[in-house]
Amino acid sequence: MEPLIGVLAVQGDVREHVRALEAAGARTRTVRRPGELDALDGIVLPGGESTTMDKLLRAFELRDPLRAAIGAGLPAYGSCAGMILLADRVLDATSGQQTLGGLDVTVRRNAFGRQVDSFEEDLDMPAVTGDGAPVRAVFIRAPWVEAVGQGVDVLGTVATGPAAGRIVAVRQGSLLATSFHPEVTGDGRVHEYFARMVRSSSS
Repeated sequence: MEPLIGVLAVQGDVREHVRALEAAGARTRTVRRPGELDALDGIVLPGGESTTMDKLLRAFELRDPLRAAIGAGLPAYGSCAGMILLADRVLDATSGQQTLGGLDVTVRRNAFGRQVDSFEEDLDMPAVTGDGAPVRAVFIRAPWVEAVGQGVDVLGTVATGPAAGRIVAVRQGSLLATSFHPEVTGDGRVHEYFARMVRSSSS
């Protein structure tokens, strides 16, 4: 039986993540209510606006059960705003902003600038791709990782420009996070990598 991976569906690129996960061989379920967390093998936290997603998680009474599920070992992948939701520490957070936590990193919100500063870049991520071919990364009002704790593996960094060297992809155990949006490029290797993480976690 293929893994059942949820996609948090309160905001963001939900359909794009669903398509990418199904292309990677996973079954999917959109998640808006606490009961929809039941029997999931993993969950994706999509991009969007992190402060809005935080408020919606609380409004839908999802924050506490989702936080507990991730803390109990549910594999999770966060892209862009999803990375912020998984981070233990956030710089430039709005007043009262909360995260789900679990990922021992410090993340800076909107680190690359505003919407007009969005850009694309090829990233070398051999641990993810396995084939050495670069991943085309799309950054839209993206965060970056300022610091990582012990046990966090850096999977990708920016290679060029003023942000050269900044960390944009990390993994810690069953948690994966990227600053960028792989769901919008048609390159399914990040989702395939997460699906493999989920399979190995549930085996």
